[in-house]
Amino acid sequence: MMKKQLTGIRDDNPLQSAIRAGNVELAQQIISENGDTELKELLSKQNHSGETALYVAAENGHVDLVKELIRYHDIGMASVKARNGFDAFHIAAKNGFLGILMVLKEAIPELSMTVDLSNTTALHTAAAQGHIDIVNFLLDQGSNLITISKSNGKTVFHSAARNGHVEVVRALLNREPEIAMRIDKKGQTALHMAVKGQNLELVEELVKSFPSLTNSVDTKGNTALHIATRKGRLQIVGKLLENGGTDTDVINKSGETPLDIAEKNGRSDVVSILQDHGAQNAKSIKSHPTNPALELKRTVSDIKSGVHNQLEHTIRTRKRMQGIAKRLNKMQAEGLNNAINSNTVVAVLIATVTFAAIFNIPGQYPDLQTGDPLPPAMSPGEAYIAPKMGFLIFIIFDSTALFISLAVVVVQTSVVVIEREAKKQMTAVINKLMWLACVLISVAFVAMSYIIVGKHKWLAISAAVLGTVIMAATLGTLCYWVIAHRLEASRLRSLRRSTMSSRQSLSYMSMMSNSESEYKTVYAI
Repeated sequence: MMKKQLTGIRDDNPLQSAIRAGNVELAQQIISENGDTELKELLSKQNHSGETALYVAAENGHVDLVKELIRYHDIGMASVKARNGFDAFHIAAKNGFLGILMVLKEAIPELSMTVDLSNTTALHTAAAQGHIDIVNFLLDQGSNLITISKSNGKTVFHSAARNGHVEVVRALLNREPEIAMRIDKKGQTALHMAVKGQNLELVEELVKSFPSLTNSVDTKGNTALHIATRKGRLQIVGKLLENGGTDTDVINKSGETPLDIAEKNGRSDVVSILQDHGAQNAKSIKSHPTNPALELKRTVSDIKSGVHNQLEHTIRTRKRMQGIAKRLNKMQAEGLNNAINSNTVVAVLIATVTFAAIFNIPGQYPDLQTGDPLPPAMSPGEAYIAPKMGFLIFIIFDSTALFISLAVVVVQTSVVVIEREAKKQMTAVINKLMWLACVLISVAFVAMSYIIVGKHKWLAISAAVLGTVIMAATLGTLCYWVIAHRLEASRLRSLRRSTMSSRQSLSYMSMMSNSESEYKTVYAI
């Protein structure tokens, strides 16, 4: 009955009604009865709530129907928003349907980056609901979703903290520790958000990991202690006070300390615990004569807090950079190993081809088994084309390519290189030898082609021109990459030497030079 009422209110079309009612067979029948043009028109229709058929299927968790419907959607159709600002991807994230998100993401990867009118991503929505599996799925996609803030400046970390989802907060911190220091347009941190709720474990986690957040003030001058006091969160107030660095006497822009707020709201229990920790009201603080030593102490405390905050941020940034460097090191090592293995395979292939080519000469040899006498000036086993100049060029270049390839095989199978720079140098040398072997084989091929084409010399000339253009273009491009990579590396080394006077600059420049010069996505050595 409720389904029918909702259908009537929302003015669903037959397909939307079938999907909402969970009648998969009827929905599939409607889909099959319509041609592509009619079906796309049907799928584009929105009811009074702005919902499409895909939205209804995603909202109600019908994975099979979503798989069927998404085939007829592009990014424009799939990202159509209902009146609530959600598209199909967002509503599936809100309702916790991981299977549907996986189907949508596989079909149209760009859907994960769509936002609503307040710039809310699907990651924000899932984090606010506490769907840790969906949060991890979206984070694993490697996108920058975690850095996107809503139009009010709140990040996904704010959303998770406000709703007390500890597991989500930990997952976000593991991926992006610096996000804890982000503030929204009100100047509030995630700790400001967390104390508005009632999850003591979450507040403890944030205070333990980021103690400097306890004294961060928003645009109204409120610390987390002000907000927790106003909300009457006794246990959270106690947890904040357990942090020795929490300042209990911060006066906000309304001229109130946390104690003033507790007294105004009649929270005697909060007043008691604040007074036990030496908290004062604003009048008491202002009535005290100015004490230079106390002012100096507070100034030093503020500077210390700021420096501590900056150091925490710097340390986390450095750790993150080191983690990136390790991953890039691993990727480069894998790339070098792949290059070495490829060189070995290619060297064996070239050696096999060049060896076989020498004993499969066009025109063959005299057949001694027939009893026919040898042609004049020929010895047993000699090829008919041996006296020709083309064959002389062929045998020299083919043999050189053969022995170069054999030398590479011997080195690759006998020498074990552990150090990365040495491995790069060896790979660079072997690469050049492989280039040379390929050029030699090309020349040998062209030389032999002049013999086998007979009077049709234009065929051999065409093969020579074609081979020259292709090899010259290939090797020229590779040489350009090698030179460009070395010039870039040299430039960064010079830039790094010019920053030797600053330790921090040196540290960051060292990491950046590694990431920019040694860890290009593609480069030649």
